[in-house]
Amino acid sequence: QHKDAYQVILDGVKGGAKEKRLAAQFIPKFFKHFPELADSAINAQLDLCEDEDVSIRRQAIKELPQFATGDNLPRVADILTQLLQSDDSAEFNLVNNALLSIFKMDAKGTLGGLFSQILQGEDIVRERAIKFLSTKLKTLPEEVMTKEVEEFILTESKKVLEDVTGEEFVLFMKILSGLKSLQTVSGRQQLVELVAEQADLEQTFNPSDPDCVDRLLQCTRQAVPLFSKNVHSTKFVTYFCEHVLPNLGSLTTPVEGLDIQLEVLKLLAEMSSFCGDMEKLESNLKKLFDKLLEYMPLPPEEAENGENAGSEEPKLQFSYVECLLYSFHQLGRKLPDFLTAKLNAEKLKDFKIRLQYFARGLQVYIRQLRLALQGKTGEALKTEENKIKVVALKITNNINVLIKDLFHIPPSYKSTVTLSWKPVQKADASQKRTSEDTTSSSPPKKSSAGPKRDARQIYNPPSGKYSSNLGSFSYEQRGGFRGGRGRGWGGRGNRSRGRIY
Repeated sequence: QHKDAYQVILDGVKGGAKEKRLAAQFIPKFFKHFPELADSAINAQLDLCEDEDVSIRRQAIKELPQFATGDNLPRVADILTQLLQSDDSAEFNLVNNALLSIFKMDAKGTLGGLFSQILQGEDIVRERAIKFLSTKLKTLPEEVMTKEVEEFILTESKKVLEDVTGEEFVLFMKILSGLKSLQTVSGRQQLVELVAEQADLEQTFNPSDPDCVDRLLQCTRQAVPLFSKNVHSTKFVTYFCEHVLPNLGSLTTPVEGLDIQLEVLKLLAEMSSFCGDMEKLESNLKKLFDKLLEYMPLPPEEAENGENAGSEEPKLQFSYVECLLYSFHQLGRKLPDFLTAKLNAEKLKDFKIRLQYFARGLQVYIRQLRLALQGKTGEALKTEENKIKVVALKITNNINVLIKDLFHIPPSYKSTVTLSWKPVQKADASQKRTSEDTTSSSPPKKSSAGPKRDARQIYNPPSGKYSSNLGSFSYEQRGGFRGGRGRGWGGRGNRSRGRIY
C-alpha cells in the first residue's frame, strides 16, 4: 500500500546530506513492512554505511541491527564484520556494539558472518574479526553462549586453524580455552590434540630452520597450561626427548636475545610432571641422562701438589641443570631402577662423581647467595641484582634437593620441588626442607619470593658474577611474526578481495 512511498525513501540515498540522514533513519524503521523490497533496502543502507560524510555513516551503521531479521541476519553479520576495518574510533565502536546486539538475537548466525570473513575476507578484516572474537566472546552471557554455539565455534575454528600465522594461533587458543564446554578433561584433551596437530609432531624436526623451532615452541607453550594428571603431555615429552634434545646445540630462533636452549629445557621440565606411560621410556630416559651429563662436569684433575693441573674450573650452568635434573627426576620415577640396573657400574660411578662435584660447587654458591641476601627485605630485594640472587637461590636449592635424592641407595624419586620460575605453592614441604637442608645459616625471609614467569637467566658458579638482564620474553608481545604471511605458518594463499556483501 505504501510501497511507492518507501521506494522514495530508498531513493533518498542518492540525494543530498539531509535526504541521506532521513533515509538512514527511515529505511530501517519501516524495513519489516516491505519484505519484497528487503534487498533494495539493505543495499541502500549499505551505500549510506560507505558515505563520505562520517555522521551519515555512523547513523547508518547504528541502525544496521534492525535489518538482522530471519535470513538477513548472517548477511548483516557479514557486513558488520567487514565494517570492522574502519579506522574511525567512534564508527569502530558502533560496529562492535551492533555486532554484540545481533549476537544476542542469534549467536550462530552472527558467528557465521564473522567466520566467513575470517576465512575469506581481507587481511585487515580477518585480523579484526579474530580480535573481536578473542575479546568479546568471554563477555557474553551463558544464555547466548550455549553448548550448541560453543560447538559451532570449535568446528569453525578448526577450519581456520588449517592455515594460520603464529599470532592468530595464539588468539584462537585463547578463544577456545575460554569456552565453558572445553573446561572438562575431555575438552582439554581435545585442545591438546589441536595443538599437537598444529605443532605437526609427525614431521621431521629441523633444528636449523628458525620457523620450525619457533612453531614447536609456540605450540608447546599453548599446550603446557592444558596438561594435568588427567591430560597427559606424553606425546610432547616424547617428541622433545627424541628429536629436540639430541639437537639442542644446533637450535636456531628468529627471536633476538632468546636463550633458545634454556627455553626448550624449561618447557620440557614443565611438561615432564604430567607425562603418562611412554612407549620408549628407557631410551628416552637415556637421551635425557646423556644430555644431563653434558652439563655435569667431572672435577678438574689435580696435580701431585694438590693444585689444578692447568685446567680451568668448569662452569656450572645451574639453570640448565635444574631443568634437566627435574625432567630426569620426574621420568625416572617411572623407571626407578634406571640408574642401578640399566647403567653399568662404571657409568653409575662416573655419574656419582659428577653429582658430588656439582653439589660441592652448589654449596659454595648457596652460602655466597645467602650471605649476599642476609637481612635484606622489602625494597632491597627488588633491585635487579637481588632479584637475580633470589632466583639463583631457588634454582640452587632445587638442584640440591634433587641431587640428595639421587645419592640415596638406591636412588630415590620422592622429593618434590617447585621449579624456580613457577609461583611457590604455600604448603610446599620441599621448599621448607630445602632451606633446612642446604646450610646452617638461616635464609632471608623473602628468599622464596618467586620470580615472574618470564625471568630467565643462566647462572654461573661462585665467581660473584650475576647476570644483569632478566630478559622478559613473550610470544604474544612479539611484533612482526606475521611477516608477509608467507613464512612458516603464514602462507594462507590468495583469498578473494573487496566488498562481498
